[in-house]
Amino acid sequence: MLKKIFFLLSICLFVNCSDTTNLANCIQSLPLNLATDLNNPALINAQTPGGFALLSGGNKGILLFNKNGSEFVAFDRLCPTNDCTTAMTFNNRVLQCTCDESKYSVDFGGAPQTEGFQCPAIEYKVTKIGTTIRISNF
Repeated sequence: MLKKIFFLLSICLFVNCSDTTNLANCIQSLPLNLATDLNNPALINAQTPGGFALLSGGNKGILLFNKNGSEFVAFDRLCPTNDCTTAMTFNNRVLQCTCDESKYSVDFGGAPQTEGFQCPAIEYKVTKIGTTIRISNF
């Protein structure tokens, strides 16, 4: 009996948490498969924890951020609302759209940090093997 109650409760929670109606309107990423080497002089700053590099690619360029020395994240610099002609800026672990002042955390998967904004920044998958960094969305 307890298993049945737990099962029904799990289904209810799953159904209530699976509403992605608003996120369906968010901008999707372009196909991307980029490989680069951390020893590239343009990536020197990204070699240290908390460091980052700005790369070509994606919609408005890519931010590669070194979270802790071994874990990297990458985000498209396109404003999620697509209302800016310029790329997002990056400061203190936050991406910011210059036209509407919306902010997005690189520590929380690009989640919006500004009230009233629902779409996250576009995050790409980052794989590190040795000194090679591969950024992709598949």
